[in-house]
Amino acid sequence: MTLIARRLAGHLARGFVMILVVATISFFIVNNIPGDPMAARYEKLIEGGMAPEAARQAVKVLYGFQPDGSLWQQYTDFMAGLFRLDLGVSVTRPGTPVLDVLTDAAKWTVLPVLAGTLLSFLVGIILGVYAAVKRSGKLGDALSISGSLLHGVPQYVLALLVVMIFSTLLGVLPADGSVDILYEPGWNAGYLGSLVEHALLPVLTYALSAYGGWILAMKSSVVTVLGDDFILAAELRGMKRSIVFRYIARNAILPLFTMLALSLGLLLGGAVFIEKIFNYPGLGWLLIGAVNDRDYALMGGAFLLITVGTILANIVADLFYTVIDPRVRSGEEVS
Repeated sequence: MTLIARRLAGHLARGFVMILVVATISFFIVNNIPGDPMAARYEKLIEGGMAPEAARQAVKVLYGFQPDGSLWQQYTDFMAGLFRLDLGVSVTRPGTPVLDVLTDAAKWTVLPVLAGTLLSFLVGIILGVYAAVKRSGKLGDALSISGSLLHGVPQYVLALLVVMIFSTLLGVLPADGSVDILYEPGWNAGYLGSLVEHALLPVLTYALSAYGGWILAMKSSVVTVLGDDFILAAELRGMKRSIVFRYIARNAILPLFTMLALSLGLLLGGAVFIEKIFNYPGLGWLLIGAVNDRDYALMGGAFLLITVGTILANIVADLFYTVIDPRVRSGEEVS
């Protein structure tokens, strides 16, 4: 068995156990949140203008599917459903399976966060190399300062600044929702253009919030590689600076690929505050609504989906690093 196959088998086994553990912990935490979900739902219906008696009957219907019996019985029913990929039914969307609700929300989270993460990664590693090579000059100082500032600003503050500049002051981009309701959904220019237009500010916010981390990490990695013996040996042998530069960049970027894979694993978690500020209907926005509405099944499903994404990202990161790093591949054995 190869090294990669052994690693994959071990990661899958540990991942399966971790999913069961997280599912168990999230179930008991969610089901012990203070407050009565039925009472909270009743108040929502009353605020919506429904008569008290009608609201009471509606609540009974909504929670009619909830399992009877002890919390332990509910837990065993939940775990049994988990193995069938049945996460229950959402209270806030009567009759709709939780998995369908999560799948619909995930598509709104994955694309903007993926675009923002990849954009910040590409810009960050390129400028990080220059920040390290030119670290004794003004350009290096400026790049390092920009990375430190953006890395230290909270995401929600960046989101508010982006809205203020591009939506309030300049008025060039919308800052609310995911698409203009005037367009008919489908593969037409108007609808697709509206999707892109509404996604630009969230993507920009994601990119700005991650940029600082990438440029600082790349700068640190390059500085470390610059002190390695093989770089000094290459320079003493008179190798062209462009060749030496390629060696530096290739070795310095290896740890960042692992970080990128782990970052992509957090895509499903999205950014709760960013989606809330932009009223963007992703998983973060959905999770806030589930907490406010005491939608236990939806909350548990969201936590579980984020966990699965993170575990898979860890597996991919480890296997990817095994493939791209010759020092790891050299330990491969065939049994």
